[in-house]
Amino acid sequence: MAAADRDRAELGVVTADPGGVVAADRGRVELGVGIGWRAEIDLTVERLPGVEFVEVIAEGLRPGNLPESLRVLRERGVPVIPHGVALGIGGADKPEISRLRHLAACAEALAAPLVSEHLAFVRGDGLEAGHLLPVPRTRDALAVVVANIKIAQAELPVPFALENVAALFGWPDDELTEAEFLGELVERTGVKLLIDVANLYTNEVNLGADAREALDRLPLTELAYVHVAGGHSHDGVWHDTHTASVPESILDVLTELCARVDPPGVLLEWDDDYPSDQALSEELGRIRAAMSRAATRS
Repeated sequence: MAAADRDRAELGVVTADPGGVVAADRGRVELGVGIGWRAEIDLTVERLPGVEFVEVIAEGLRPGNLPESLRVLRERGVPVIPHGVALGIGGADKPEISRLRHLAACAEALAAPLVSEHLAFVRGDGLEAGHLLPVPRTRDALAVVVANIKIAQAELPVPFALENVAALFGWPDDELTEAEFLGELVERTGVKLLIDVANLYTNEVNLGADAREALDRLPLTELAYVHVAGGHSHDGVWHDTHTASVPESILDVLTELCARVDPPGVLLEWDDDYPSDQALSEELGRIRAAMSRAATRS
């Protein structure tokens, strides 16, 4: 085995089968179809049929005093993934060790298979942006993010996955596409990817970045899991609000992704204006149907 192949095997890399769909090796963590756990819908999440994993916002957790609902899910064997929103892996400052230790403690308390965060800028010089802002895709920024990822990986007891973000603007000095930037990160750090197909769609509508072309170029062999969410259009701008049913246009992007790779997991995000239990169950069914449509196209 070549040295590069050995390195990839040690990182749990998956490979493409002869049919062109990516298949997994022993490093893959099977998750299934899941939903974001929120305190407002904790009982709903517990009783929804077919929930195979959940994701919880790490900043809202106290690892030493987990909510009863999460303990119930863990006792059932449902994987729970801590998802950070404030680490700031894309900033010039090094990730704060206290935040990384909190993520590590959450992972240990939940026996999580991995931890995820956003490839985003959230603060600088002590000032909070109040939003997940896109990182300039320059070579200089790439070097900073690579260093920050390695710091995070050294503190975390489980694999680390980064999520692509939705953007309302692009930086004028970008040297790389988003797919190229993520590919470089994967190659240089072994970080896994959390691909948000709603964010790909958002960037297509708002910035003209073709979602299907991005899927063709993203290193989907390193996929940890997938996010799906709804939003709203206002004056021609798509807002990724996580407060509405997933539109068919975003489910189509999910189908396109599933035609290229068998995702380890797909998770529905819903963060406010929560609908009925039945409506959430139907959303999970629509996600499964979109995944199945990819199989009929193969």
